[in-house]
Amino acid sequence: MGQAEQQKRARKVSLAMKRQRGHMRRIAAALLVFLLLCAAFMAGFFLRSQPALMDSLGFPALEGQSAANDSSSGKTTFDSVSMRVSDVENLLAEFSLDSVNLDEATVGVLGAMMASTDDPYAMYYDPDRYNSYIKETSERSYAGIGVVFSEYNGRAYAADVFEGSEAEARGVVPGDFVVGLDGDESHAWTMTEVVNFLSDHDGTSVVVSWMRPTSLDAETGLEYSTTLLCKEYVEENVSTELRENVGVIRLRQITANSTDLVRQAIEQLTAEGAAGFVLDLRSNPGGYLSQAVDLAGLLLRSGVVVEVQTNEGSSTKKVSGVTVTDAPVCVMVDEFTSAAAEVLAAALQDNQRATVVGQTSAGKGSVQVTRELTWGGAVRYTAAYYLTPLGHEISGVGVVPDIRVSANEGVDNQIIVAVDSVRSQLSS
Repeated sequence: MGQAEQQKRARKVSLAMKRQRGHMRRIAAALLVFLLLCAAFMAGFFLRSQPALMDSLGFPALEGQSAANDSSSGKTTFDSVSMRVSDVENLLAEFSLDSVNLDEATVGVLGAMMASTDDPYAMYYDPDRYNSYIKETSERSYAGIGVVFSEYNGRAYAADVFEGSEAEARGVVPGDFVVGLDGDESHAWTMTEVVNFLSDHDGTSVVVSWMRPTSLDAETGLEYSTTLLCKEYVEENVSTELRENVGVIRLRQITANSTDLVRQAIEQLTAEGAAGFVLDLRSNPGGYLSQAVDLAGLLLRSGVVVEVQTNEGSSTKKVSGVTVTDAPVCVMVDEFTSAAAEVLAAALQDNQRATVVGQTSAGKGSVQVTRELTWGGAVRYTAAYYLTPLGHEISGVGVVPDIRVSANEGVDNQIIVAVDSVRSQLSS
Protein backbone atom coordinates (compact mmCIF):
# COMPACT_ATOMS: atom_id res chain seq x y z
CA MET A 1 0.00 0.00 0.00
CA GLY A 2 1.42 3.40 -0.98
CA GLN A 3 2.07 6.32 1.33
CA ALA A 4 -0.74 8.37 -0.22
CA GLU A 5 -3.23 5.59 0.43
CA GLN A 6 -2.17 5.34 4.07
CA GLN A 7 -2.58 9.07 4.60
CA LYS A 8 -6.09 8.98 3.10
CA ARG A 9 -7.13 6.13 5.41
CA ALA A 10 -5.74 8.00 8.46
CA ARG A 11 -7.77 11.11 7.60
CA LYS A 12 -10.97 8.96 7.43
CA VAL A 13 -10.30 7.40 10.85
CA SER A 14 -9.61 10.82 12.35
CA LEU A 15 -12.83 12.24 10.92
CA ALA A 16 -14.83 9.28 12.25
CA MET A 17 -13.34 9.73 15.70
CA LYS A 18 -14.19 13.46 15.68
CA ARG A 19 -17.78 12.67 14.72
CA GLN A 20 -18.04 10.10 17.51
CA ARG A 21 -16.62 12.57 20.07
CA GLY A 22 -19.12 15.21 18.86
CA HIS A 23 -21.98 12.77 19.20
CA MET A 24 -20.88 11.87 22.73
CA ARG A 25 -20.63 15.54 23.67
CA ARG A 26 -24.19 16.14 22.42
CA ILE A 27 -25.46 13.18 24.46
CA ALA A 28 -23.66 14.45 27.53
CA ALA A 29 -25.05 17.97 27.01
CA ALA A 30 -28.60 16.62 26.65
CA LEU A 31 -28.17 14.53 29.76
CA LEU A 32 -26.92 17.55 31.67
CA VAL A 33 -29.91 19.65 30.58
CA PHE A 34 -32.25 16.90 31.65
CA LEU A 35 -30.62 16.65 35.06
CA LEU A 36 -30.76 20.42 35.47
CA LEU A 37 -34.49 20.46 34.60
CA CYS A 38 -35.15 17.71 37.11
CA ALA A 39 -33.24 19.59 39.76
CA ALA A 40 -35.16 22.79 38.99
CA PHE A 41 -38.48 20.96 39.17
CA MET A 42 -37.64 19.38 42.51
CA ALA A 43 -36.46 22.71 43.85
CA GLY A 44 -39.67 24.40 42.71
CA PHE A 45 -41.77 21.68 44.26
CA PHE A 46 -39.86 22.04 47.51
CA LEU A 47 -40.22 25.82 47.51
CA ARG A 48 -43.95 25.70 46.75
CA SER A 49 -44.41 23.38 49.72
CA GLN A 50 -42.64 25.94 51.95
CA PRO A 51 -44.75 29.14 51.91
CA ALA A 52 -42.59 30.74 54.58
CA LEU A 53 -39.45 30.19 52.49
CA MET A 54 -41.18 31.42 49.34
CA ASP A 55 -42.22 34.54 51.22
CA SER A 56 -38.65 35.14 52.40
CA LEU A 57 -37.50 34.87 48.78
CA GLY A 58 -40.01 37.51 47.75
CA PHE A 59 -42.51 35.19 46.06
CA PRO A 60 -46.13 35.38 47.28
CA ALA A 61 -48.12 32.19 47.72
CA LEU A 62 -49.69 31.08 44.49
CA GLU A 63 -53.34 32.10 44.09
CA GLY A 64 -55.65 29.17 44.69
CA GLN A 65 -53.03 27.25 46.68
CA SER A 66 -54.84 25.40 49.45
CA ALA A 67 -53.95 26.11 53.04
CA ALA A 68 -54.09 22.34 53.45
CA ASN A 69 -50.59 22.25 51.91
CA ASP A 70 -49.24 24.27 54.82
CA SER A 71 -47.57 21.65 56.96
CA SER A 72 -47.55 24.09 59.89
CA SER A 73 -51.41 24.02 60.02
CA GLY A 74 -51.47 20.38 61.11
CA LYS A 75 -54.55 19.71 58.95
CA THR A 76 -54.39 16.61 56.85
CA THR A 77 -58.12 15.83 56.37
CA PHE A 78 -61.31 17.81 55.99
CA ASP A 79 -63.89 15.40 57.29
CA SER A 80 -65.70 17.87 59.54
CA VAL A 81 -67.46 21.19 59.05
CA SER A 82 -65.36 22.82 61.75
CA MET A 83 -62.11 21.99 59.91
CA ARG A 84 -63.41 23.38 56.63
CA VAL A 85 -64.68 26.56 58.29
CA SER A 86 -61.36 26.91 60.09
CA ASP A 87 -59.52 26.54 56.79
CA VAL A 88 -61.46 29.42 55.23
CA GLU A 89 -61.28 31.50 58.39
CA ASN A 90 -57.47 31.17 58.50
CA LEU A 91 -57.14 32.02 54.82
CA LEU A 92 -59.28 35.16 55.16
CA ALA A 93 -57.46 36.23 58.30
CA GLU A 94 -54.10 36.01 56.52
CA PHE A 95 -54.82 37.24 53.03
CA SER A 96 -58.19 39.04 52.85
CA LEU A 97 -58.41 42.82 53.11
CA ASP A 98 -61.85 42.50 54.74
CA SER A 99 -62.84 41.14 58.13
CA VAL A 100 -65.52 38.61 58.99
CA ASN A 101 -68.56 39.67 61.03
CA LEU A 102 -68.47 36.93 63.66
CA ASP A 103 -72.12 37.16 64.72
CA GLU A 104 -73.49 37.23 61.17
CA ALA A 105 -71.19 34.42 60.10
CA THR A 106 -72.24 32.31 63.10
CA VAL A 107 -75.94 32.77 62.34
CA GLY A 108 -75.38 31.92 58.68
CA VAL A 109 -73.11 28.93 59.18
CA LEU A 110 -74.94 27.33 62.10
CA GLY A 111 -78.34 28.09 60.60
CA ALA A 112 -77.30 26.34 57.39
CA MET A 113 -75.79 23.47 59.36
CA MET A 114 -79.02 22.85 61.28
CA ALA A 115 -81.06 23.11 58.07
CA SER A 116 -78.83 20.52 56.38
CA THR A 117 -79.87 17.88 58.93
CA ASP A 118 -83.34 17.66 57.34
CA ASP A 119 -84.75 17.94 60.86
CA PRO A 120 -87.62 20.44 60.51
CA TYR A 121 -87.36 21.33 64.19
CA ALA A 122 -83.60 21.93 64.22
CA MET A 123 -82.50 25.55 64.53
CA TYR A 124 -79.87 27.85 65.92
CA TYR A 125 -80.76 30.64 68.36
CA ASP A 126 -78.39 33.57 68.61
CA PRO A 127 -77.83 34.86 72.18
CA ASP A 128 -80.49 37.60 71.93
CA ARG A 129 -83.11 35.25 70.55
CA TYR A 130 -82.24 32.56 73.05
CA ASN A 131 -82.57 35.01 75.95
CA SER A 132 -86.19 35.52 74.94
CA TYR A 133 -86.82 31.78 74.61
CA ILE A 134 -88.71 30.12 77.44
CA LYS A 135 -89.22 26.47 78.17
CA GLU A 136 -92.73 25.18 78.71
CA THR A 137 -93.68 24.42 82.29
CA SER A 138 -96.68 22.98 84.03
CA GLU A 139 -97.56 26.50 85.07
CA ARG A 140 -98.14 27.64 81.49
CA SER A 141 -101.49 29.39 81.45
CA TYR A 142 -103.85 30.46 78.74
CA ALA A 143 -102.80 34.08 79.19
CA GLY A 144 -102.46 35.72 75.81
CA ILE A 145 -105.05 36.06 73.07
CA GLY A 146 -107.34 33.10 73.74
CA VAL A 147 -105.41 30.64 71.59
CA VAL A 148 -103.72 27.34 72.44
CA PHE A 149 -100.60 27.14 70.31
CA SER A 150 -98.85 24.09 68.94
CA GLU A 151 -95.91 23.71 66.57
CA TYR A 152 -95.37 22.02 63.24
CA ASN A 153 -92.00 21.93 61.45
CA GLY A 154 -90.69 24.68 63.68
CA ARG A 155 -93.62 27.06 63.16
CA ALA A 156 -96.27 27.99 65.74
CA TYR A 157 -99.92 27.64 64.82
CA ALA A 158 -103.29 27.91 66.53
CA ALA A 159 -104.26 24.43 67.72
CA ASP A 160 -107.40 25.64 69.50
CA VAL A 161 -109.24 28.93 69.74
CA PHE A 162 -111.35 29.61 72.82
CA GLU A 163 -115.03 30.25 72.43
CA GLY A 164 -115.87 33.86 73.14
CA SER A 165 -112.27 35.03 72.81
CA GLU A 166 -111.26 38.10 70.86
CA ALA A 167 -109.23 35.89 68.56
CA GLU A 168 -112.35 33.92 67.66
CA ALA A 169 -114.24 37.15 67.05
CA ARG A 170 -111.51 38.34 64.66
CA GLY A 171 -111.71 35.14 62.62
CA VAL A 172 -108.72 33.15 63.88
CA VAL A 173 -109.34 29.43 63.42
CA PRO A 174 -107.34 26.29 64.31
CA GLY A 175 -104.57 25.72 61.82
CA ASP A 176 -103.63 29.38 61.28
CA PHE A 177 -99.85 29.84 61.46
CA VAL A 178 -98.14 32.78 63.15
CA VAL A 179 -96.11 34.69 60.56
CA GLY A 180 -95.06 37.66 62.68
CA LEU A 181 -95.63 39.56 65.91
CA ASP A 182 -95.71 43.36 65.95
CA GLY A 183 -94.23 43.39 62.47
CA ASP A 184 -91.30 41.07 63.20
CA GLU A 185 -91.31 38.46 60.43
CA SER A 186 -87.54 37.97 60.41
CA HIS A 187 -87.69 34.32 61.42
CA ALA A 188 -90.04 31.41 61.94
CA TRP A 189 -91.76 31.84 65.32
CA THR A 190 -91.76 28.74 67.49
CA MET A 191 -94.54 27.95 69.94
CA THR A 192 -92.54 28.88 73.02
CA GLU A 193 -91.42 32.15 71.46
CA VAL A 194 -95.01 33.12 70.69
CA VAL A 195 -96.22 32.20 74.18
CA ASN A 196 -93.36 34.14 75.76
CA PHE A 197 -93.92 37.21 73.59
CA LEU A 198 -97.62 37.36 74.41
CA SER A 199 -96.94 36.85 78.12
CA ASP A 200 -94.49 39.74 78.07
CA HIS A 201 -97.15 41.99 76.53
CA ASP A 202 -99.92 41.22 78.99
CA GLY A 203 -102.32 44.17 79.13
CA THR A 204 -101.29 45.62 75.77
CA SER A 205 -102.40 45.09 72.19
CA VAL A 206 -100.28 43.03 69.82
CA VAL A 207 -100.46 42.84 66.03
CA VAL A 208 -100.40 39.19 65.02
CA SER A 209 -99.80 38.32 61.37
CA TRP A 210 -101.33 34.99 60.36
CA MET A 211 -101.17 32.64 57.40
CA ARG A 212 -103.99 30.22 56.69
CA PRO A 213 -102.64 27.30 54.63
CA THR A 214 -104.68 24.63 52.92
CA SER A 215 -102.87 22.04 55.06
CA LEU A 216 -100.22 21.91 57.80
CA ASP A 217 -97.56 21.15 55.18
CA ALA A 218 -98.43 24.09 52.92
CA GLU A 219 -95.86 26.89 52.82
CA THR A 220 -98.23 29.58 51.55
CA GLY A 221 -101.81 30.60 52.09
CA LEU A 222 -104.15 33.47 52.87
CA GLU A 223 -102.38 36.06 55.01
CA TYR A 224 -104.11 38.50 57.34
CA SER A 225 -103.42 40.48 60.50
CA THR A 226 -105.29 40.99 63.76
CA THR A 227 -104.76 43.44 66.60
CA LEU A 228 -105.51 41.57 69.81
CA LEU A 229 -105.38 42.50 73.48
CA CYS A 230 -103.18 40.20 75.54
CA LYS A 231 -104.90 39.21 78.75
CA GLU A 232 -105.45 36.14 80.89
CA TYR A 233 -108.06 33.73 79.59
CA VAL A 234 -109.43 31.24 82.08
CA GLU A 235 -110.41 28.00 80.37
CA GLU A 236 -110.73 24.62 82.04
CA ASN A 237 -108.25 22.08 80.71
CA VAL A 238 -110.75 19.26 81.26
CA SER A 239 -114.46 19.64 80.57
CA THR A 240 -117.17 16.98 80.71
CA GLU A 241 -120.59 16.29 79.26
CA LEU A 242 -123.05 13.41 79.78
CA ARG A 243 -124.94 12.32 76.66
CA GLU A 244 -127.47 9.88 78.08
CA ASN A 245 -125.26 6.94 79.13
CA VAL A 246 -122.04 8.14 77.44
CA GLY A 247 -119.65 10.46 79.21
CA VAL A 248 -117.66 12.87 77.03
CA ILE A 249 -114.32 14.12 78.39
CA ARG A 250 -112.47 16.83 76.53
CA LEU A 251 -108.76 17.20 77.34
CA ARG A 252 -107.25 20.37 75.83
CA GLN A 253 -103.61 19.79 76.80
CA ILE A 254 -101.61 17.10 78.60
CA THR A 255 -100.36 19.08 81.58
CA ALA A 256 -98.75 18.04 84.85
CA ASN A 257 -102.10 17.31 86.53
CA SER A 258 -104.04 15.89 83.58
CA THR A 259 -104.17 12.35 84.96
CA ASP A 260 -105.76 13.49 88.20
CA LEU A 261 -108.28 15.67 86.36
CA VAL A 262 -109.31 12.90 83.94
CA ARG A 263 -109.57 10.38 86.80
CA GLN A 264 -111.92 12.73 88.63
CA ALA A 265 -113.95 13.25 85.45
CA ILE A 266 -114.36 9.49 84.89
CA GLU A 267 -115.43 8.92 88.50
CA GLN A 268 -117.88 11.83 88.38
CA LEU A 269 -119.46 10.76 85.07
CA THR A 270 -119.69 7.15 86.27
CA ALA A 271 -121.55 8.32 89.35
CA GLU A 272 -123.92 10.24 87.05
CA GLY A 273 -124.70 7.12 85.02
CA ALA A 274 -122.04 6.93 82.30
CA ALA A 275 -121.52 3.38 81.04
CA GLY A 276 -118.99 4.31 78.33
CA PHE A 277 -116.69 7.20 77.52
CA VAL A 278 -115.51 9.43 74.69
CA LEU A 279 -112.06 10.96 75.21
CA ASP A 280 -111.89 14.05 73.02
CA LEU A 281 -108.27 14.83 72.08
CA ARG A 282 -109.04 17.04 69.11
CA SER A 283 -106.75 20.08 68.82
CA ASN A 284 -104.71 18.77 71.76
CA PRO A 285 -101.08 19.86 71.17
CA GLY A 286 -99.70 17.28 73.60
CA GLY A 287 -97.49 17.95 76.59
CA TYR A 288 -95.95 15.61 79.14
CA LEU A 289 -95.12 12.09 77.94
CA SER A 290 -95.18 10.80 81.53
CA GLN A 291 -98.74 12.06 81.87
CA ALA A 292 -99.73 10.42 78.58
CA VAL A 293 -98.43 7.11 79.97
CA ASP A 294 -100.36 7.61 83.22
CA LEU A 295 -103.52 8.58 81.33
CA ALA A 296 -103.32 5.35 79.35
CA GLY A 297 -102.99 3.54 82.68
CA LEU A 298 -106.41 4.83 83.72
CA LEU A 299 -107.93 2.74 80.91
CA LEU A 300 -105.40 -0.07 80.32
CA ARG A 301 -104.64 -2.83 82.81
CA SER A 302 -101.38 -3.81 81.13
CA GLY A 303 -99.36 -3.29 78.01
CA VAL A 304 -96.82 -1.04 76.31
CA VAL A 305 -97.86 2.58 75.83
CA VAL A 306 -95.03 3.84 73.64
CA GLU A 307 -91.57 2.97 72.34
CA VAL A 308 -89.01 5.78 72.51
CA GLN A 309 -86.13 5.71 70.01
CA THR A 310 -82.92 7.67 70.63
CA ASN A 311 -79.39 7.49 69.27
CA GLU A 312 -78.58 5.21 72.19
CA GLY A 313 -81.24 2.67 71.30
CA SER A 314 -84.91 2.23 72.15
CA SER A 315 -86.91 1.75 75.32
CA THR A 316 -90.55 1.12 76.10
CA LYS A 317 -92.93 2.83 78.49
CA LYS A 318 -95.56 0.59 80.04
CA VAL A 319 -98.78 1.40 81.83
CA SER A 320 -98.55 2.43 85.43
CA GLY A 321 -101.06 3.41 88.06
CA VAL A 322 -104.52 2.05 88.77
CA THR A 323 -107.15 1.37 86.09
CA VAL A 324 -110.38 3.22 86.92
CA THR A 325 -112.74 1.78 84.32
CA ASP A 326 -113.18 -1.14 81.95
CA ALA A 327 -116.08 0.57 80.16
CA PRO A 328 -116.01 0.97 76.34
CA VAL A 329 -113.97 3.93 75.17
CA CYS A 330 -113.75 5.94 71.96
CA VAL A 331 -110.94 8.44 71.32
CA MET A 332 -111.39 11.45 69.04
CA VAL A 333 -108.47 12.96 67.09
CA ASP A 334 -108.08 15.48 64.28
CA GLU A 335 -105.28 17.01 62.21
CA PHE A 336 -104.29 19.19 65.18
CA THR A 337 -103.91 16.35 67.69
CA SER A 338 -100.16 16.27 68.29
CA ALA A 339 -97.19 14.77 70.15
CA ALA A 340 -98.06 13.19 73.53
CA ALA A 341 -101.76 13.29 72.65
CA GLU A 342 -100.97 11.13 69.61
CA VAL A 343 -99.02 8.76 71.84
CA LEU A 344 -102.09 8.35 74.08
CA ALA A 345 -104.47 7.76 71.18
CA ALA A 346 -102.12 5.26 69.50
CA ALA A 347 -101.58 3.36 72.77
CA LEU A 348 -105.30 2.82 73.27
CA GLN A 349 -105.75 1.91 69.61
CA ASP A 350 -102.87 -0.59 69.35
CA ASN A 351 -103.88 -2.27 72.60
CA GLN A 352 -107.43 -2.60 71.22
CA ARG A 353 -108.76 -0.66 74.16
CA ALA A 354 -110.45 2.12 72.20
CA THR A 355 -111.87 2.93 68.79
CA VAL A 356 -110.32 6.04 67.23
CA VAL A 357 -112.69 8.40 65.39
CA GLY A 358 -112.01 11.57 63.39
CA GLN A 359 -109.17 12.61 61.10
CA THR A 360 -105.51 11.56 60.87
CA SER A 361 -103.50 13.37 63.53
CA ALA A 362 -100.64 15.83 62.99
CA GLY A 363 -97.79 13.31 63.01
CA LYS A 364 -95.56 15.14 65.45
CA GLY A 365 -94.12 12.06 67.14
CA SER A 366 -90.77 13.45 68.19
CA VAL A 367 -88.99 15.12 71.09
CA GLN A 368 -86.91 18.28 70.75
CA VAL A 369 -84.08 19.33 73.04
CA THR A 370 -82.63 22.83 73.33
CA ARG A 371 -79.04 23.12 74.54
CA GLU A 372 -77.22 26.32 75.40
CA LEU A 373 -73.83 26.93 73.76
CA THR A 374 -70.71 28.34 75.38
CA TRP A 375 -71.06 31.80 73.82
CA GLY A 376 -74.70 32.26 74.88
CA GLY A 377 -76.57 30.98 71.84
CA ALA A 378 -78.37 27.65 71.67
CA VAL A 379 -79.35 24.90 69.27
CA ARG A 380 -82.52 22.87 69.16
CA TYR A 381 -82.64 19.43 67.62
CA THR A 382 -84.76 16.26 67.61
CA ALA A 383 -83.46 13.85 70.25
CA ALA A 384 -86.07 11.07 70.16
CA TYR A 385 -88.93 9.60 68.14
CA TYR A 386 -92.12 7.96 69.39
CA LEU A 387 -93.36 4.64 68.01
CA THR A 388 -96.71 3.07 68.79
CA PRO A 389 -96.87 -0.16 70.86
CA LEU A 390 -96.96 -2.15 67.61
CA GLY A 391 -93.90 -0.32 66.29
CA HIS A 392 -95.65 2.07 63.89
CA GLU A 393 -94.12 5.49 63.29
CA ILE A 394 -96.01 8.56 64.44
CA SER A 395 -93.69 11.27 63.13
CA GLY A 396 -94.77 12.32 59.66
CA VAL A 397 -97.54 9.71 59.64
CA GLY A 398 -99.92 10.45 62.49
CA VAL A 399 -102.55 8.25 64.06
CA VAL A 400 -104.97 6.96 61.46
CA PRO A 401 -108.51 6.69 62.86
CA ASP A 402 -110.50 3.48 62.74
CA ILE A 403 -113.51 5.50 61.65
CA ARG A 404 -112.72 8.50 59.44
CA VAL A 405 -115.07 11.44 59.88
CA SER A 406 -114.48 14.89 58.40
CA ALA A 407 -115.38 18.00 60.37
CA ASN A 408 -118.48 19.93 59.32
CA GLU A 409 -119.27 23.53 60.13
CA GLY A 410 -122.29 24.03 62.35
CA VAL A 411 -122.83 20.40 63.40
CA ASP A 412 -120.18 18.41 65.28
CA ASN A 413 -120.76 15.18 63.40
CA GLN A 414 -117.47 13.72 64.70
CA ILE A 415 -118.70 13.58 68.29
CA ILE A 416 -122.03 12.18 67.13
CA VAL A 417 -120.22 9.28 65.45
CA ALA A 418 -117.97 8.77 68.50
CA VAL A 419 -120.92 8.62 70.90
CA ASP A 420 -122.76 6.23 68.59
CA SER A 421 -119.67 4.02 68.43
CA VAL A 422 -119.60 3.71 72.24
CA ARG A 423 -123.32 2.97 72.35
CA SER A 424 -122.94 0.23 69.75
CA GLN A 425 -120.29 -1.42 71.96
CA LEU A 426 -122.59 -1.16 74.96
CA SER A 427 -125.48 -2.76 73.11
CA SER A 428 -123.33 -5.62 71.85
